[in-house]
Amino acid sequence: MDNFTASIETLFERAEDYTRTSAELVKLKAIDKSADVLSSLLSRLTVAIVAVMFVLLINIGLSLWIGEIVGKPYWGFFIVASVYLVVSIILYYFKDQWIKIPISNFIITKLLKKK
Repeated sequence: MDNFTASIETLFERAEDYTRTSAELVKLKAIDKSADVLSSLLSRLTVAIVAVMFVLLINIGLSLWIGEIVGKPYWGFFIVASVYLVVSIILYYFKDQWIKIPISNFIITKLLKKK
């Protein structure tokens, strides 16, 4: 009977170790996936910020140039702003298929990627 009790205690200890190890593995995998997704999004955000700065400076130059052509500097800014209004209306109508779905697919792909 004493041998049987020792075997059960050993079995419970092993089950407890297995459970603890499995929980730790799940936690580490979740941390790895989260870090991968977050680092990918942050790197893309950094590139996007630099691109936005470039586009902003190009737009200022373009507005001043158009304003010089039409005779009044502020008209160049109005013309460029009008172009952006049209672009924003188009983006609003196609935001799901051009922005939301690709970002969702990117995140899902990163989360389900096997190493």
